[in-house]
Amino acid sequence: MTKQISLDALWDSATSQDRIFHLDDFTHLPEAARRYLEYAIAPGTKLASAVRWKMHGEIKLKKWIPFTAEQVVCWEHGLIWSATAWMNSFLPIVGSDRIIDGIGAMQWKLLGLFPVMTASGADITRSSIGRLQSESVCLPSVFCGDDVLWTSTESSNLDSNLHSSFIVQDERAELDFTIDRTGRLKTFKLPRWGNPEGAEFRYVDFGGILEEEGTFCGYTIPTQLRIGWYFGSDRFESEGEFFRATIDDAIYR
Repeated sequence: MTKQISLDALWDSATSQDRIFHLDDFTHLPEAARRYLEYAIAPGTKLASAVRWKMHGEIKLKKWIPFTAEQVVCWEHGLIWSATAWMNSFLPIVGSDRIIDGIGAMQWKLLGLFPVMTASGADITRSSIGRLQSESVCLPSVFCGDDVLWTSTESSNLDSNLHSSFIVQDERAELDFTIDRTGRLKTFKLPRWGNPEGAEFRYVDFGGILEEEGTFCGYTIPTQLRIGWYFGSDRFESEGEFFRATIDDAIYR
């Protein structure tokens, strides 16, 4: 079973780092990767191992319903997304998605009492690791690790296509980014384990469009996101998109 630790406990488990961001430490990277890091992290910012944010938005459960949520990503241990979604504008569904130390789970209850969805097991864990990989866009310091491999290609419209590869929770992440000429992140995509049709689990293109941004504690991150399955195809707009969020505040540790 997944460890039933709280948001606060996960946040407090974050290991403080002494390393400070200096662009000169990354001269060996492709130019586009340096441009992204320089845009996302202010010089002299302490490289964080965790981020905690508050958000609101809409999630698609047959139809779009509003939610509010708080989330902690602790890169060493995992993430917890704790949320309340409102069915028919007044019935709260309360619960969380999590991946902690290699074990993923989802648990949601109507009125906080009556179970409406509980899921765990190997497929949920692998899918949850994919979510953690995607959440790295809000913790740019993880891309400063020595184990991150970068490649890049320039495109004709002055955007750059970046690819990053790294290991998290014993799974290799393969993230594709689009950044503009300033280094601003515009889209991300990765193969994520899932079953969006409700059938057999498999790797499906997953990603998001990053429409707004904000700066918190020296980190410039997306603050308005549209996320879903089949990213990069027409199916994203018609059936894959299921999550629209606005990040209201973020702190780093």
